[in-house]
Amino acid sequence: MISPPQRLVFAGTPAFAASILRRMLEAGLPIHAVLTQPDRPAGRGRRLTASPVKQLAREASLTVHQPSSLKRTEDRAELAALAPDLLVVAAYGLILPQAVLDLPAYGCLNVHASLLPRWRGAAPVERAIMAGDQETGVCIMQMDAGLDTGPVRLRRRCTIGAHETGGELTAKLAELGAAALIEVLADLPGHPPEPQPEAGVTYARKLGAEDARLDLGSDAETQARRIRAMNPSKPIAATVAGTRLQLLRANAVNSVTAAAPGTILSTDADGVAIACRKGVLRILEARVLRGKSSVMDAATLMRTQHDLLYPGALLEPA
Repeated sequence: MISPPQRLVFAGTPAFAASILRRMLEAGLPIHAVLTQPDRPAGRGRRLTASPVKQLAREASLTVHQPSSLKRTEDRAELAALAPDLLVVAAYGLILPQAVLDLPAYGCLNVHASLLPRWRGAAPVERAIMAGDQETGVCIMQMDAGLDTGPVRLRRRCTIGAHETGGELTAKLAELGAAALIEVLADLPGHPPEPQPEAGVTYARKLGAEDARLDLGSDAETQARRIRAMNPSKPIAATVAGTRLQLLRANAVNSVTAAAPGTILSTDADGVAIACRKGVLRILEARVLRGKSSVMDAATLMRTQHDLLYPGALLEPA
């Protein structure tokens, strides 16, 4: 039972947020309404598609509001009319101005997927993997007007697996974050907000086109981490003899080769080995976009794509 907030509004958009909302519903928390971003074009047909949070909210018969911004007076008035005791935010994607932060009696709690103050910002999961972090976690943060600068009520840690992708880590953190959030909501006074440390601040800038580009003139370890991090949000693409591939999982081998970057060195059940400027990139999982474009592990790639992925062939950035 929540004490003291009794009237919650939830704000979130992607699958990460939907997982947290689902756990809140399963826990019987008093969710009065949901905020999520407007429907966006998606898929090959670019049809307007509801966010994962909206889809779940509709299934649960929750009231859904989809303002395009919370900066306008009329949008804030709609939220004020809901009279929330507390606003729970998880990957909502819209900036909350101070006027919104001040609306709920108990303020706004954010489920943030990093160990603050490390990786404040838009893409904490992907940036943690790209940086080679071995540990991450979630923070239940009392929001203020800064970018993820508010005091933390609870933090939970977890390791990052050697082959873990951005999608897998996001799902793990959603479960961890939901459990932490429910713990805080069950005893808000028992989890007082503590200021974040001043040391160790890093920023997880929004993912851009440059993050989804393969750079075989770089070192293999950096590229392997990038491939894992960008799966599945923006899979890194490459081509071999004009055929497009999505690289989904990889690791690096600290090996020296005289082959030109991009040259396929070998293909076996351990992976497709590709020369980089420094080290060897080993593709463990990929999607070949010809015929039935299913995800294939290294053994399947070796067995079914030997006419494409063979020693001496050249893999290039798409």
